[in-house]
Amino acid sequence: MTTKYIIMDLSIIQIGNSKGIRLSKTLLKKYNIKDKIEIIMEKGYIILKPISIPRKGWENEFKKMNANHDDKPLMTDVFEDENFEEWI
Repeated sequence: MTTKYIIMDLSIIQIGNSKGIRLSKTLLKKYNIKDKIEIIMEKGYIILKPISIPRKGWENEFKKMNANHDDKPLMTDVFEDENFEEWI
């Protein structure tokens, strides 16, 4: 597998007492960069990586489901033909 590198010149800009870079809307959208990124420094390179939070927002959605009484199990915990005596 070959790695394709995209080379792009970016200017360093003043941000308050710090300096930073500005990423275009196109790059942000293409690489799914939202609010935060991870910076990886490796072998003379600085890699900017989007932080992925796969379950972001789930807690609020579960709370909504509970409020709407829509958080019921899809199947019962006990099957009709289950034999409880074998567990004794």
